[in-house]
Amino acid sequence: MADFKRTLITAALPYANGEIHLGHLAGAYLPADVYARFLRLRGEDVLFICGTDEYGVPITLTAERKGITPKELVDRNYASIRSSFEAFGMTFDNFSQTSRAIHTETSQAFFLDLHGRGLLKQKTSEQFYSPAQDRFLADRYIEGTCPKCRKVGARGDQCEACGSSLNPTSLIDPHSVIDNSPLEKRETVHWYLPLDEWQPALQEWLGKHPDWKENVLNYCNGWFKDGLQPRAATRDLHWGVPVPLPDHDGKVFYVWFDAPIGYISATREWAIAQGDPEAWRGWWQSEDTRLIHFIGKDNIVFHAIMFPGMLMHHSEDWVLPDNVPANEFLNLEGEKLSTSRGYAVWLPEYLDTFSADTLRYTLARTLPETRDTDFSWKGLQARNDNELGNNFGNLINRVLTFAHKYFDGKVPAWTDDDLTDLDCAALDEVAACMDRWEGHLATFEIRAAVEDAFAAGQTGNRYFDESAPFRTRKDDLERCGVSIAVALQILRQICVMMTPIVPFAMEKVWGWLGMETDLHFGGLEEGRRPLPAGRSLGKQEILFPRLEDEVIEAQIERLKSL
Repeated sequence: MADFKRTLITAALPYANGEIHLGHLAGAYLPADVYARFLRLRGEDVLFICGTDEYGVPITLTAERKGITPKELVDRNYASIRSSFEAFGMTFDNFSQTSRAIHTETSQAFFLDLHGRGLLKQKTSEQFYSPAQDRFLADRYIEGTCPKCRKVGARGDQCEACGSSLNPTSLIDPHSVIDNSPLEKRETVHWYLPLDEWQPALQEWLGKHPDWKENVLNYCNGWFKDGLQPRAATRDLHWGVPVPLPDHDGKVFYVWFDAPIGYISATREWAIAQGDPEAWRGWWQSEDTRLIHFIGKDNIVFHAIMFPGMLMHHSEDWVLPDNVPANEFLNLEGEKLSTSRGYAVWLPEYLDTFSADTLRYTLARTLPETRDTDFSWKGLQARNDNELGNNFGNLINRVLTFAHKYFDGKVPAWTDDDLTDLDCAALDEVAACMDRWEGHLATFEIRAAVEDAFAAGQTGNRYFDESAPFRTRKDDLERCGVSIAVALQILRQICVMMTPIVPFAMEKVWGWLGMETDLHFGGLEEGRRPLPAGRSLGKQEILFPRLEDEVIEAQIERLKSL
């Protein structure tokens, strides 16, 4: 990291066809935000980019069912997703939309660069056409009888009955899902990325990143072993970025092609908002930039193979991903999430009842970093009550209450000469936790970093018990004061460590400690300095109220009813 002057962080563009759920948060968004907050704590130059992915067939199908236009649907969902993210504590520097003009311009220019240099391949294929609707139909607009299990109602891309992946042209008695009209096959022409020709360059590039997560490398090597195939970059659809070529009416980019370019267009939009329209180039076309893509494992092929291939074959020099720390999947109460039947915990509904910090902490403790993991409501309750409350909240309350009651709400006087072996051991132990925490976050090991912070909290509570200020206040107030000063120093370091995870609570604690500096930028260096004697302390409050059993049971019962 020392070789880079800045870090560009992206989180997978959420699809604007519905709300954000816990699986999305655990896969890409929480890890990305924790990492961005961590780098800012270290005082590093960071740009955190995201936005909604707004094109494709699912959008048009949902809009048609609701009787609104696709643009009305995505604008509505964009506003809701953005609001939920803000309430959850996401710190995007820009959160854009792929339906905006700047994205159309950016992705069309990217396509024309590849096309103009003869890199794209044109192919003719057969596709279903609806004479009644006078248009080609994408796979999800088509239903028929599954050729494998003979069940009626199979979609053009998959049979829900037997789980087989399908090609629309293999369906028996295919018809439109919109009006049940019969379909016919017609020839259509599209442009393809020659991934087969790009494979050697991609393999050579990926071979320079042995430090990537094993699941990502294994996934990519599996694709390479099977051999990359040309991939269509265009399709017949009216909702999407239009293909900017003559005689291509009704043809748009495939969402997988234009969505990653959305990171670039969102950065361009950010630069314009800063008053420097060319500032985006310093983030995308400079060797001083480190690019990190946070995604779920279902997006690995697009971010670790296809988008890098597009970038390296463009006529301009682009920053290639330095890392793609993809996570596995999060299950819910032992079952796979299912958006089709509503078996999920949706972020807006969660935030109506519960705290963002509690969810951030619980997910951070159970992130599917190397394998699928499980979220449970009882687990969230236990994390909130036993860890946030009994460990961190208890320490905060004990130390600040004591300081207000016996030291006029100020940091007691202390010097290094006053420290006992017990004091030094506790401070050294927490400092070691902080060193491990920093190392783990630097390598995207968020679960381990939270464990480091938790261990520091345990150290703080143990130190409070062993230094026994509740006894020394009676016969040695000076020693008592040193104990509280040490505990406050431990508290400040824990506050820094916990800030990327539970930022709302820690911002309060930072204020209670009388800190005037910005916790969220450069706070790591400030947190390592000794807390000066005589500083006034704020009055604490309960940060992590206990969660009542009946509230948790209600959520469990809701899932059981689905």
